[in-house]
Amino acid sequence: MVNVIGLGYIGLPTALIMAESGTKVVGTDNNSKVVNDLKAGKISFSEDGIEELFYGALKKGIEFSTEYQKADIYIVAVPTPYIKHSKKVDTAYIMDAVSHILEVCESGAVIVIESTVSPGTISKSVRSFIEEEGYVCGEDLHLVHAPERIIPGRMITELRSNNRTIGAEDIAIGRRVRALYKSFCKGEIFLTDIKTAEMTKVVENTYRDINIAFANELAKICRAGDMDVYEIIRLANMHPRVNILSPGPGVGGHCISVDPWFLVGDYPGLANIILAARKINDSMPEFVLNRVSEIMDAEKLQDISRIGIYGITYKENVDDVRESPTLQLMECMRRHLASGVKVYDPNVGREVVENQYHELDAFLNDIDLIVIMVGHDEIIENMEKIKDKIILDTRNICRADAAYRL
Repeated sequence: MVNVIGLGYIGLPTALIMAESGTKVVGTDNNSKVVNDLKAGKISFSEDGIEELFYGALKKGIEFSTEYQKADIYIVAVPTPYIKHSKKVDTAYIMDAVSHILEVCESGAVIVIESTVSPGTISKSVRSFIEEEGYVCGEDLHLVHAPERIIPGRMITELRSNNRTIGAEDIAIGRRVRALYKSFCKGEIFLTDIKTAEMTKVVENTYRDINIAFANELAKICRAGDMDVYEIIRLANMHPRVNILSPGPGVGGHCISVDPWFLVGDYPGLANIILAARKINDSMPEFVLNRVSEIMDAEKLQDISRIGIYGITYKENVDDVRESPTLQLMECMRRHLASGVKVYDPNVGREVVENQYHELDAFLNDIDLIVIMVGHDEIIENMEKIKDKIILDTRNICRADAAYRL
Protein backbone atom coordinates (compact mmCIF):
# COMPACT_ATOMS: atom_id res chain seq x y z
CA MET A 1 0.00 0.00 0.00
CA VAL A 2 1.12 3.56 -0.78
CA ASN A 3 0.38 6.57 1.40
CA VAL A 4 0.71 9.83 -0.56
CA ILE A 5 1.35 12.78 1.74
CA GLY A 6 0.17 16.16 0.45
CA LEU A 7 -2.79 16.41 -1.93
CA GLY A 8 -1.93 19.57 -3.81
CA TYR A 9 -0.86 20.20 -7.39
CA ILE A 10 1.68 17.34 -7.33
CA GLY A 11 0.48 14.91 -4.69
CA LEU A 12 -3.12 14.58 -5.81
CA PRO A 13 -2.45 13.73 -9.48
CA THR A 14 0.29 11.34 -8.35
CA ALA A 15 -2.04 9.58 -5.91
CA LEU A 16 -4.81 9.38 -8.50
CA ILE A 17 -2.68 7.99 -11.29
CA MET A 18 -1.11 5.38 -9.02
CA ALA A 19 -4.54 4.27 -7.81
CA GLU A 20 -5.99 4.19 -11.32
CA SER A 21 -3.05 2.02 -12.35
CA GLY A 22 -3.95 -0.60 -9.75
CA THR A 23 -1.94 0.38 -6.66
CA LYS A 24 -3.77 0.57 -3.33
CA VAL A 25 -3.45 4.23 -2.34
CA VAL A 26 -4.50 6.41 0.56
CA GLY A 27 -4.00 10.14 0.08
CA THR A 28 -3.30 12.14 3.24
CA ASP A 29 -3.45 15.87 3.79
CA ASN A 30 -3.51 17.84 7.05
CA ASN A 31 -6.06 20.23 5.54
CA SER A 32 -9.41 18.70 6.50
CA LYS A 33 -11.26 20.83 3.93
CA VAL A 34 -9.18 19.38 1.11
CA VAL A 35 -9.82 15.85 2.34
CA ASN A 36 -13.53 16.41 2.91
CA ASP A 37 -13.90 18.00 -0.53
CA LEU A 38 -12.20 15.01 -2.16
CA LYS A 39 -14.45 12.62 -0.28
CA ALA A 40 -17.40 14.65 -1.60
CA GLY A 41 -16.04 14.44 -5.15
CA LYS A 42 -14.64 17.97 -5.34
CA ILE A 43 -11.14 18.76 -6.63
CA SER A 44 -9.49 21.93 -5.37
CA PHE A 45 -7.93 22.97 -8.70
CA SER A 46 -8.58 22.66 -12.42
CA GLU A 47 -6.44 20.51 -14.67
CA ASP A 48 -6.98 18.84 -18.04
CA GLY A 49 -7.98 15.22 -17.53
CA ILE A 50 -7.98 15.25 -13.74
CA GLU A 51 -11.72 14.66 -13.32
CA GLU A 52 -11.62 11.53 -15.46
CA LEU A 53 -8.54 10.35 -13.55
CA PHE A 54 -10.26 11.12 -10.25
CA TYR A 55 -13.31 8.98 -11.03
CA GLY A 56 -11.09 6.22 -12.38
CA ALA A 57 -9.12 6.23 -9.12
CA LEU A 58 -12.33 6.17 -7.07
CA LYS A 59 -13.43 3.05 -8.92
CA LYS A 60 -10.11 1.44 -8.01
CA GLY A 61 -10.65 2.23 -4.32
CA ILE A 62 -8.51 5.27 -3.55
CA GLU A 63 -9.16 6.70 -0.09
CA PHE A 64 -8.52 10.13 1.44
CA SER A 65 -7.72 10.89 5.05
CA THR A 66 -6.18 13.44 7.40
CA GLU A 67 -4.49 10.52 9.17
CA TYR A 68 -1.16 8.99 8.20
CA GLN A 69 -1.41 5.28 7.34
CA LYS A 70 0.64 2.14 7.83
CA ALA A 71 2.09 1.66 4.35
CA ASP A 72 4.88 -0.04 2.47
CA ILE A 73 5.79 3.15 0.62
CA TYR A 74 5.22 6.80 1.53
CA ILE A 75 5.26 9.46 -1.21
CA VAL A 76 5.95 12.91 0.25
CA ALA A 77 4.75 15.70 -2.06
CA VAL A 78 4.59 18.80 0.12
CA PRO A 79 5.70 22.39 -0.58
CA THR A 80 9.35 23.40 -0.34
CA PRO A 81 9.54 27.20 -0.42
CA TYR A 82 12.75 29.08 0.08
CA ILE A 83 13.63 31.14 3.15
CA LYS A 84 13.53 34.77 2.01
CA HIS A 85 16.58 36.07 3.91
CA SER A 86 18.92 33.11 3.40
CA LYS A 87 17.58 31.80 0.04
CA LYS A 88 17.93 28.26 1.41
CA VAL A 89 15.25 25.60 1.08
CA ASP A 90 12.63 25.57 3.81
CA THR A 91 12.22 21.93 4.82
CA ALA A 92 9.52 22.52 7.46
CA TYR A 93 6.75 20.77 5.51
CA ILE A 94 8.95 17.78 4.68
CA MET A 95 10.16 17.39 8.25
CA ASP A 96 6.61 17.59 9.58
CA ALA A 97 5.53 14.86 7.14
CA VAL A 98 8.47 12.61 8.04
CA SER A 99 7.82 13.11 11.74
CA HIS A 100 4.24 11.91 11.32
CA ILE A 101 5.35 8.98 9.13
CA LEU A 102 7.67 7.78 11.91
CA GLU A 103 4.70 7.64 14.26
CA VAL A 104 2.90 5.01 12.17
CA CYS A 105 5.34 3.29 9.81
CA GLU A 106 6.58 -0.26 10.22
CA SER A 107 10.10 -1.62 9.79
CA GLY A 108 11.28 -1.68 6.18
CA ALA A 109 9.03 1.14 4.97
CA VAL A 110 10.26 3.31 2.10
CA ILE A 111 9.97 7.11 2.27
CA VAL A 112 10.03 8.70 -1.19
CA ILE A 113 10.55 12.48 -1.25
CA GLU A 114 9.04 13.98 -4.42
CA SER A 115 9.32 17.58 -3.21
CA THR A 116 12.16 19.54 -4.80
CA VAL A 117 15.07 20.17 -2.43
CA SER A 118 18.61 21.48 -2.65
CA PRO A 119 21.38 18.89 -3.08
CA GLY A 120 22.28 17.27 0.21
CA THR A 121 19.00 18.12 1.95
CA ILE A 122 17.76 14.56 2.33
CA SER A 123 21.03 13.46 3.91
CA LYS A 124 21.57 16.52 6.10
CA SER A 125 18.00 17.03 7.23
CA VAL A 126 15.79 13.97 6.65
CA ARG A 127 18.32 11.19 7.30
CA SER A 128 19.78 13.00 10.31
CA PHE A 129 16.34 13.50 11.84
CA ILE A 130 15.36 9.86 11.31
CA GLU A 131 18.58 8.62 12.90
CA GLU A 132 18.17 11.02 15.83
CA GLU A 133 14.82 9.34 16.42
CA GLY A 134 16.62 6.01 16.79
CA TYR A 135 16.09 4.46 13.36
CA VAL A 136 18.78 3.06 11.09
CA CYS A 137 18.39 4.23 7.50
CA GLY A 138 18.93 1.35 5.11
CA GLU A 139 17.62 -1.13 7.67
CA ASP A 140 14.61 0.18 9.58
CA LEU A 141 13.67 2.68 6.88
CA HIS A 142 14.75 3.43 3.33
CA LEU A 143 15.08 6.88 1.77
CA VAL A 144 14.48 7.64 -1.91
CA HIS A 145 14.24 10.86 -3.91
CA ALA A 146 11.96 10.85 -6.96
CA PRO A 147 11.62 14.54 -7.90
CA GLU A 148 8.39 15.45 -9.65
CA ARG A 149 8.68 16.60 -13.25
CA ILE A 150 5.29 17.94 -14.30
CA ILE A 151 3.75 21.31 -15.08
CA PRO A 152 0.23 22.63 -14.51
CA GLY A 153 -1.83 22.36 -17.69
CA ARG A 154 -0.10 19.13 -18.72
CA MET A 155 0.14 17.25 -15.44
CA ILE A 156 -1.63 14.05 -16.44
CA THR A 157 0.08 13.80 -19.81
CA GLU A 158 3.50 14.44 -18.30
CA LEU A 159 2.96 12.03 -15.41
CA ARG A 160 2.43 9.34 -17.99
CA SER A 161 5.09 10.31 -20.51
CA ASN A 162 7.98 12.23 -18.91
CA ASN A 163 11.25 10.53 -18.11
CA ARG A 164 11.94 10.32 -14.36
CA THR A 165 14.99 10.16 -12.12
CA ILE A 166 15.04 8.11 -8.92
CA GLY A 167 17.80 8.54 -6.37
CA ALA A 168 18.26 5.73 -3.86
CA GLU A 169 20.85 4.64 -1.32
CA ASP A 170 20.10 0.98 -2.04
CA ILE A 171 19.84 -0.17 -5.66
CA ALA A 172 17.29 -2.86 -4.77
CA ILE A 173 15.04 -0.25 -3.14
CA GLY A 174 15.53 2.00 -6.15
CA ARG A 175 14.36 -0.78 -8.44
CA ARG A 176 11.34 -1.40 -6.23
CA VAL A 177 10.32 2.26 -6.41
CA ARG A 178 10.99 2.31 -10.15
CA ALA A 179 8.58 -0.61 -10.56
CA LEU A 180 5.90 1.40 -8.74
CA TYR A 181 6.38 4.40 -11.04
CA LYS A 182 6.51 2.14 -14.08
CA SER A 183 2.90 1.13 -13.34
CA PHE A 184 1.82 4.45 -14.89
CA CYS A 185 4.92 6.09 -16.43
CA LYS A 186 5.81 5.23 -20.04
CA GLY A 187 8.95 7.35 -20.01
CA GLU A 188 12.38 6.06 -19.06
CA ILE A 189 13.15 5.96 -15.35
CA PHE A 190 16.81 6.37 -14.47
CA LEU A 191 18.39 5.24 -11.20
CA THR A 192 21.11 7.26 -9.50
CA ASP A 193 22.16 8.34 -6.01
CA ILE A 194 20.02 10.69 -3.94
CA LYS A 195 22.25 13.77 -4.08
CA THR A 196 22.55 13.55 -7.87
CA ALA A 197 18.77 13.28 -8.16
CA GLU A 198 18.35 16.33 -5.92
CA MET A 199 20.80 18.38 -7.98
CA THR A 200 19.39 17.25 -11.31
CA LYS A 201 15.92 18.60 -10.52
CA VAL A 202 17.23 21.94 -9.30
CA VAL A 203 19.49 22.23 -12.36
CA GLU A 204 16.59 21.59 -14.75
CA ASN A 205 14.60 24.51 -13.37
CA THR A 206 17.66 26.73 -13.04
CA TYR A 207 18.54 26.15 -16.70
CA ARG A 208 15.10 27.34 -17.72
CA ASP A 209 15.27 30.35 -15.42
CA ILE A 210 18.58 31.46 -16.93
CA ASN A 211 17.27 31.15 -20.48
CA ILE A 212 14.18 33.18 -19.61
CA ALA A 213 16.39 35.81 -17.99
CA PHE A 214 18.44 36.17 -21.18
CA ALA A 215 15.28 36.91 -23.17
CA ASN A 216 14.07 39.37 -20.53
CA GLU A 217 17.40 41.17 -20.44
CA LEU A 218 17.29 41.44 -24.22
CA ALA A 219 13.86 43.05 -23.91
CA LYS A 220 15.28 45.68 -21.56
CA ILE A 221 18.28 46.36 -23.81
CA CYS A 222 16.12 46.63 -26.90
CA ARG A 223 13.69 48.97 -25.15
CA ALA A 224 16.59 51.22 -24.16
CA GLY A 225 18.02 51.07 -27.68
CA ASP A 226 14.70 51.55 -29.51
CA MET A 227 14.84 48.11 -31.13
CA ASP A 228 12.16 45.44 -31.66
CA VAL A 229 13.19 42.56 -29.41
CA TYR A 230 10.69 40.17 -31.00
CA GLU A 231 12.01 40.76 -34.51
CA ILE A 232 15.58 40.41 -33.27
CA ILE A 233 14.79 37.11 -31.56
CA ARG A 234 12.91 35.87 -34.64
CA LEU A 235 15.89 36.55 -36.88
CA ALA A 236 18.48 35.26 -34.40
CA ASN A 237 16.54 32.02 -34.03
CA MET A 238 17.00 31.34 -37.73
CA HIS A 239 20.52 30.31 -36.81
CA PRO A 240 20.51 26.49 -36.49
CA ARG A 241 22.10 26.55 -33.02
CA VAL A 242 20.16 29.45 -31.51
CA ASN A 243 16.83 29.11 -29.71
CA ILE A 244 16.07 32.24 -27.70
CA LEU A 245 12.85 32.25 -25.70
CA SER A 246 10.28 35.04 -25.78
CA PRO A 247 10.49 37.67 -23.03
CA GLY A 248 7.65 38.05 -20.56
CA PRO A 249 6.44 39.93 -17.49
CA GLY A 250 8.26 37.72 -15.00
CA VAL A 251 8.58 34.14 -13.81
CA GLY A 252 6.03 32.45 -11.59
CA GLY A 253 5.00 29.03 -10.38
CA HIS A 254 6.47 26.98 -7.59
CA CYS A 255 9.46 25.64 -9.54
CA ILE A 256 11.38 28.02 -11.80
CA SER A 257 10.90 31.05 -9.57
CA VAL A 258 11.90 29.16 -6.41
CA ASP A 259 14.36 26.31 -7.02
CA PRO A 260 17.32 28.35 -8.35
CA TRP A 261 17.41 30.21 -5.03
CA PHE A 262 18.41 26.94 -3.35
CA LEU A 263 21.75 27.02 -5.19
CA VAL A 264 22.21 30.73 -4.49
CA GLY A 265 21.61 30.10 -0.79
CA ASP A 266 23.83 27.02 -0.54
CA TYR A 267 26.68 28.24 -2.75
CA PRO A 268 27.06 32.01 -2.23
CA GLY A 269 29.80 33.46 -4.36
CA LEU A 270 29.64 30.56 -6.82
CA ALA A 271 26.08 30.78 -8.20
CA ASN A 272 26.72 34.13 -9.89
CA ILE A 273 24.92 33.62 -13.21
CA ILE A 274 22.04 31.98 -11.35
CA LEU A 275 21.76 34.94 -8.98
CA ALA A 276 21.84 37.41 -11.88
CA ALA A 277 19.10 35.48 -13.68
CA ARG A 278 16.92 35.47 -10.57
CA LYS A 279 17.36 39.23 -10.16
CA ILE A 280 16.51 39.89 -13.81
CA ASN A 281 13.39 37.77 -13.76
CA ASP A 282 12.24 39.15 -10.42
CA SER A 283 12.68 42.67 -11.81
CA MET A 284 10.29 42.18 -14.73
CA PRO A 285 7.05 43.13 -12.92
CA GLU A 286 8.70 46.47 -12.01
CA PHE A 287 9.72 46.83 -15.68
CA VAL A 288 6.09 46.25 -16.71
CA LEU A 289 4.97 48.90 -14.22
CA ASN A 290 7.43 51.37 -15.75
CA ARG A 291 6.04 50.57 -19.20
CA VAL A 292 2.52 51.24 -17.91
CA SER A 293 3.66 54.62 -16.62
CA GLU A 294 5.30 55.48 -19.96
CA ILE A 295 2.17 54.48 -21.87
CA MET A 296 -0.09 56.51 -19.57
CA ASP A 297 2.08 59.56 -20.23
CA ALA A 298 2.10 58.93 -23.98
CA GLU A 299 -1.67 58.44 -24.10
CA LYS A 300 -2.35 61.23 -21.59
CA LEU A 301 -4.18 58.91 -19.22
CA GLN A 302 -4.63 60.22 -15.68
CA ASP A 303 -6.99 57.79 -13.96
CA ILE A 304 -5.21 54.67 -12.71
CA SER A 305 -8.58 53.06 -11.99
CA ARG A 306 -9.10 52.83 -15.76
CA ILE A 307 -6.17 50.40 -16.04
CA GLY A 308 -7.01 46.71 -16.28
CA ILE A 309 -4.68 43.80 -15.63
CA TYR A 310 -5.64 40.72 -17.65
CA GLY A 311 -4.49 37.46 -16.05
CA ILE A 312 -3.60 36.48 -12.50
CA THR A 313 -2.19 32.99 -13.01
CA TYR A 314 1.50 32.43 -13.65
CA LYS A 315 0.91 30.78 -17.05
CA GLU A 316 -1.82 30.42 -19.62
CA ASN A 317 -4.92 28.24 -19.27
CA VAL A 318 -4.38 27.11 -15.65
CA ASP A 319 -5.72 28.32 -12.30
CA ASP A 320 -2.35 28.27 -10.47
CA VAL A 321 -1.46 31.72 -9.08
CA ARG A 322 1.62 30.72 -7.07
CA GLU A 323 4.40 33.34 -7.39
CA SER A 324 2.55 34.84 -10.39
CA PRO A 325 4.04 37.93 -12.08
CA THR A 326 0.66 39.66 -11.72
CA LEU A 327 0.76 39.29 -7.94
CA GLN A 328 4.32 40.61 -8.00
CA LEU A 329 3.15 43.53 -10.18
CA MET A 330 0.37 44.32 -7.70
CA GLU A 331 2.95 44.33 -4.91
CA CYS A 332 5.09 46.78 -6.93
CA MET A 333 2.06 49.02 -7.27
CA ARG A 334 1.42 48.92 -3.53
CA ARG A 335 5.04 49.92 -2.88
CA HIS A 336 4.54 52.90 -5.21
CA LEU A 337 1.24 53.74 -3.47
CA ALA A 338 -0.68 53.01 -6.66
CA SER A 339 -4.09 51.43 -6.25
CA GLY A 340 -7.44 51.09 -7.95
CA VAL A 341 -6.46 49.03 -10.99
CA LYS A 342 -8.97 46.43 -12.18
CA VAL A 343 -7.94 42.76 -12.43
CA TYR A 344 -9.53 39.83 -14.25
CA ASP A 345 -8.72 36.19 -14.94
CA PRO A 346 -11.21 33.72 -16.46
CA ASN A 347 -9.58 30.79 -14.67
CA VAL A 348 -9.53 32.22 -11.14
CA GLY A 349 -12.96 32.12 -9.54
CA ARG A 350 -11.86 32.76 -5.96
CA GLU A 351 -11.02 36.24 -4.72
CA VAL A 352 -7.26 36.75 -4.94
CA VAL A 353 -6.81 40.52 -5.26
CA GLU A 354 -8.80 43.70 -4.79
CA ASN A 355 -10.99 44.95 -7.65
CA GLN A 356 -11.08 41.48 -9.17
CA TYR A 357 -13.65 40.93 -11.91
CA HIS A 358 -15.19 37.62 -12.93
CA GLU A 359 -16.70 38.52 -16.29
CA LEU A 360 -14.75 39.75 -19.31
CA ASP A 361 -17.24 42.24 -20.71
CA ALA A 362 -17.78 43.95 -17.35
CA PHE A 363 -13.99 44.17 -16.94
CA LEU A 364 -13.50 45.69 -20.39
CA ASN A 365 -16.32 48.19 -19.92
CA ASP A 366 -14.52 49.70 -16.93
CA ILE A 367 -11.01 50.15 -18.39
CA ASP A 368 -9.18 52.11 -21.09
CA LEU A 369 -5.75 50.44 -20.88
CA ILE A 370 -5.47 46.66 -20.73
CA VAL A 371 -2.20 45.05 -19.64
CA ILE A 372 -2.09 41.47 -20.93
CA MET A 373 -0.06 39.53 -18.38
CA VAL A 374 -1.21 36.04 -19.37
CA GLY A 375 -2.03 34.72 -22.83
CA HIS A 376 -5.11 32.67 -21.95
CA ASP A 377 -7.01 31.23 -24.92
CA GLU A 378 -9.94 33.45 -23.94
CA ILE A 379 -8.16 36.72 -24.71
CA ILE A 380 -6.74 35.37 -27.96
CA GLU A 381 -10.26 34.40 -29.03
CA ASN A 382 -11.64 37.83 -28.05
CA MET A 383 -9.17 40.17 -29.72
CA GLU A 384 -12.05 41.93 -31.46
CA LYS A 385 -13.38 43.03 -28.06
CA ILE A 386 -10.17 44.82 -27.12
CA LYS A 387 -9.30 46.40 -30.46
CA ASP A 388 -10.44 49.84 -29.26
CA LYS A 389 -8.48 49.64 -26.01
CA ILE A 390 -4.95 50.83 -25.38
CA ILE A 391 -3.02 47.57 -25.02
CA LEU A 392 0.24 46.67 -23.33
CA ASP A 393 0.94 43.14 -24.55
CA THR A 394 3.59 41.47 -22.38
CA ARG A 395 3.03 38.06 -24.04
CA ASN A 396 3.39 39.01 -27.72
CA ILE A 397 -0.03 37.66 -28.68
CA CYS A 398 -1.34 40.79 -30.44
CA ARG A 399 -0.36 42.14 -33.84
CA ALA A 400 2.69 44.36 -33.52
CA ASP A 401 0.75 47.39 -34.83
CA ALA A 402 -2.14 46.85 -32.42
CA ALA A 403 -0.40 47.10 -29.08
CA TYR A 404 2.46 48.45 -27.04
CA ARG A 405 4.93 45.72 -26.12
CA LEU A 406 7.74 45.16 -23.63
